[in-house]
Amino acid sequence: KPGDQRIWTPEQRHTLTRYVDDRVNDAIETYRALSDDVDSLDRQRARYRILKTARDRALVFVIAYTAVRVGEILRDANDPRRRGVQWGEISLEDGSMDVYRKKQQWDVASLPNPVIAPLRSYRTLMDPPTVQWPVFPTFDQRTLSTLVQKELDGPDAIEGRRDEYARDFLLALDEDVLPPSITTDGARSILQRLSDEAE
Repeated sequence: KPGDQRIWTPEQRHTLTRYVDDRVNDAIETYRALSDDVDSLDRQRARYRILKTARDRALVFVIAYTAVRVGEILRDANDPRRRGVQWGEISLEDGSMDVYRKKQQWDVASLPNPVIAPLRSYRTLMDPPTVQWPVFPTFDQRTLSTLVQKELDGPDAIEGRRDEYARDFLLALDEDVLPPSITTDGARSILQRLSDEAE
């Protein structure tokens, strides 16, 4: 209903975007500080943390600085047309993104300057194997475990491979096993958690 929408004040937006920036920077510094002889799984865990914090930062910046709704860029389990925005639908050079609008049609949304650097950094860190990869993939372990087993021919076929990876998300990334986008409910939970942490 009109008047029911909640929005961040400029001060809240600044606090939250600074907080998610700091989380990514901390994750990168932790990764860089690892010694050369650190266990490969510990190195992967540190990389995983970078990717997750970078995804969360990109999500916060897109929501904070664009006019898009969460439902226009993420997966809706009840609507197969809403699968979540993919990397091929974003042009950082043009500052635009194709989204499925509430009015049930595709449209171009602008990506203002504050959004470009977090998305570019995130894409570089993620290095998605194809343009069909979701910009905001799920990191849910249960979902990814089931997906990896299915796509890589069952639990027996992947047991040896799994020992090489700290997280199924990293295995999916290396094997180009396409994860689903986070859902709108998942994103709301992420934004609530980050808002609480950032106070």
